[in-house]
Amino acid sequence: MRIITTTDDLAVFCQEAANHPYVTVDTEFLRERTYYSKLCLVQLAYPGEDTENAALIDPLAEGLSLEPLLDLFRNESVVKVFHAARQDLEIFFIDYKVFPKPLFDTQVAAMVCGFGEQVGYETLVKKIAKEGLDKSSRFTDWSRRPLTDAQKNYALADVTHLRLIYEFLSAKLEETGRAHWVEEELALLLDPETHVTHPENAWKRIKTRSSSPRFLAIVQALAEFRESHAQGRNIPRNRVFKDDALSELASTKPQSMEDLGKSRLLLREARKGDIAAGILAAVQAGMAVPNNMLPKLKNGTDKLNVNPALADLLRVLLKAKAENFGVAPKLIAPTADLDALAAGQRDLAMTKGWRNEVFGQDALRLCDGKIGLVAKGKSVVTMEL
Repeated sequence: MRIITTTDDLAVFCQEAANHPYVTVDTEFLRERTYYSKLCLVQLAYPGEDTENAALIDPLAEGLSLEPLLDLFRNESVVKVFHAARQDLEIFFIDYKVFPKPLFDTQVAAMVCGFGEQVGYETLVKKIAKEGLDKSSRFTDWSRRPLTDAQKNYALADVTHLRLIYEFLSAKLEETGRAHWVEEELALLLDPETHVTHPENAWKRIKTRSSSPRFLAIVQALAEFRESHAQGRNIPRNRVFKDDALSELASTKPQSMEDLGKSRLLLREARKGDIAAGILAAVQAGMAVPNNMLPKLKNGTDKLNVNPALADLLRVLLKAKAENFGVAPKLIAPTADLDALAAGQRDLAMTKGWRNEVFGQDALRLCDGKIGLVAKGKSVVTMEL
């Protein structure tokens, strides 16, 4: 097992990896006490069955620079293979402004190849590599040194089995002609906007019971303050105040420190100092938004003029297409989008790219009355009208 703690050793390993068509990558990190993930370990492997072709890179080692690894990520002659890459990509983009390219995500590829939605790495190891995984070290503290043998073995397994999984899925995509499906999905992961949270948009992820525009304006201002405060101090947003406290503040509209002291849900630390001042300023900002600029929630499907019979037909068509292509229905189109289509909307993900090939074009023809659905044995097929 190769443990890399110096820049020179990392450069040697990355040069070896650069002579191969692909390299498998994984990371271990901590995020419980910070806003941004703290990178604690990088696992790397290139083709071969020997663990000598794999390494554990310690980014916490004194004096080690990850620049040789970043150069490998920039080398477009070597495919970088991850499983469920989103969190890993966020770390490298936020910390180093680098995306590993070209990218291959085995979770995305597995969904396209019929393994179901968001299939886990352990499942792929069992089904493809025919091996088991020891997950006992999964939730350990990866920032502590020295690492235990169990931690090392666990971390190494995340990239050694990944080689066989990548080769299997890559061949399957070539065989089925679906490689471009995966490329379309990965384009979103390689978009910088996917990994950046803009404080002014933070309110959109908060679930609220009220849709009052004035209430939402205060929610927006409070969420923007919280996100900016958390980012600036690199602490979890819930350490500032939690979502339930945010909703309470938007309802009670505190005007003074005394008012904040009456909150049932606000943390003690948030009732004084910078956080308390920020809360009061945010409430005032939300109250001052002009009526013609108040935010509104997007209409839910219950407010759309949905044709229920057409929505049901679209569900039947989706199930038939999903079974035919061996792809999870939700990967093609979520239920909300089916309702939106049945209400007349057309600018939807299902009408673009590979989803349009598989489902969208026939879904539109069904909506336009150009095709119908017919039961044929145990299957449902389309019929020209």
